[in-house]
Amino acid sequence: MTSTTATAAPRRGLDISKLLVEGRAFLALALIIVVFSLLSPNYLTIDNVLIMASHVAIYALLSLGMLLVVLTGGIDLSVGSTLGCTAVIAGFLLKGVPLHFLGVTLYPSVPVAVLVSVALGALIGLVNGVLVAKFKVAPFVATLGMLYVVRGAALLMTNGRTVNDLSGDESLGNTGFEWLGFNRLLGIPVGVLIMVVVAAVIALVLGRTTFGRWLYATGGNERAAQLSGVPVRTVTVWVYVVSGLCSAVAGLILASTLTSASPTAGNTYELTAIAGVVIGGAALSGGRGTVRGTLLGAFVIGFLSDGLVIIGVSAYWQTVFVGAVIVIAVLLNSLQYGRPGRTGRRFGAAPGTAKGDEATKADGSAKVDGAEPSVPAARSAPDSPDGPDASAAPDSSDTPDNRS
Repeated sequence: MTSTTATAAPRRGLDISKLLVEGRAFLALALIIVVFSLLSPNYLTIDNVLIMASHVAIYALLSLGMLLVVLTGGIDLSVGSTLGCTAVIAGFLLKGVPLHFLGVTLYPSVPVAVLVSVALGALIGLVNGVLVAKFKVAPFVATLGMLYVVRGAALLMTNGRTVNDLSGDESLGNTGFEWLGFNRLLGIPVGVLIMVVVAAVIALVLGRTTFGRWLYATGGNERAAQLSGVPVRTVTVWVYVVSGLCSAVAGLILASTLTSASPTAGNTYELTAIAGVVIGGAALSGGRGTVRGTLLGAFVIGFLSDGLVIIGVSAYWQTVFVGAVIVIAVLLNSLQYGRPGRTGRRFGAAPGTAKGDEATKADGSAKVDGAEPSVPAARSAPDSPDGPDASAAPDSSDTPDNRS
C-alpha cells in the first residue's frame, strides 16, 4: 500500500504536464481570443467571428488534406498551387471556352465548372500519389515538382492575369458561383459548413473504418504494415488524391469569395497547411495526428492572423508571429513525442504500461512492453513507430565488457 501511494502522487502531477502539452492548440486558441478581445472590442462580435471562420475554412480544408498525407509520413507541397490552378480553371470555364475552329464559345454551368475543377484537383493528387507510391519518388521532391508544374500551367493559361467577374450571366445560365463564398445557411457561411462536413467525414474514416487503421499503420511502420497485409501503395495514392480534392474545394471557395481567380492564389498556403497540422499535434514522421487537433491548429493560425490585422499590426510582423507559433509548436511536438526510441518515456510515464507507451496506435490499441506474465499485452501493429521501449534494453551485466 505504501509503495503504491508513493508512486501514484508524482504520476498525477506529470499527467497534468502531459495534458497541457497535448492540449496546446486549444490553450493557444483560447489565449489568442482573450488577448485580442481585450485589445479590440470588435474582435469577438458574432459577425467578425463568422468572417474569421470563413477565412479559417480555407486553411482548414488544406490542413485536413495535408493531415492524411502527414499521417502516412509524407508531405504535399503542391496544395497551394492546386488551389490556385483549380480556381483559375473554374474562372476560365465560367468566362467561356472559345472553340475557334467551330466559331462558338461554350459557357458551362456552375456545377460543370465545379466538377471539372474538383476532378483536376483529384488528378493532381493522383499524379503525386503515383510518383510517391509506385515510382518511390521522395514526397518532398515529387510534390515540389508538381508545385511548379501546376503553378506554371495556371500562369500560362491566364498570361499571369487575374480572371475577374465570375458572377456569370443569367442569359448564359452560368450564374450562382458566388453562392459558395457569400451565402449562408442558418446564419453560417457555406464555406464553414463545407469545412465541418469534410472534417466529420475524415474523422469518421480515420476512427471508424479499416482504411483509417491502414493509414495509421502505414505511417507508424510502413514495412510492418506491408507484412501485415496492408495495401500501403493504395493507401498512399488515395491520401494524395484526397489532399488534391480538399485543395480544389478550398480554391473554389476562395475564388467564389473574391469573385475572381488569380494564378498566384494560394502562394505559400502549403506552409500554412503544414503549420495547421503541426500546431494540432500531428507528428511529421507519421502515424500520429487527429482531425480535432488539425482544426484547432487552423483556427489558431486564422484567428491570430485576423487579430493582428484588426489591431493594425504590419503584415511583416504578422509573418514573424505566425512563424514563431510554428516554431513553438514544433518544439512542443518534440517534447511530446521525443526522439525515436524514447517516446513513451516523456513526462515520467512508466515503460511497460499502455498509459506510458502509447506510440503504437495502428489498430487503435497501445503497445505494452515489459508487462507481467499474468497481464496480457494489448495487440498492436508490429514494429511500433516509436521503436523498442527503453525497458527492453539488455541489462548492463550482459554486455561483452562485463562478461569478460
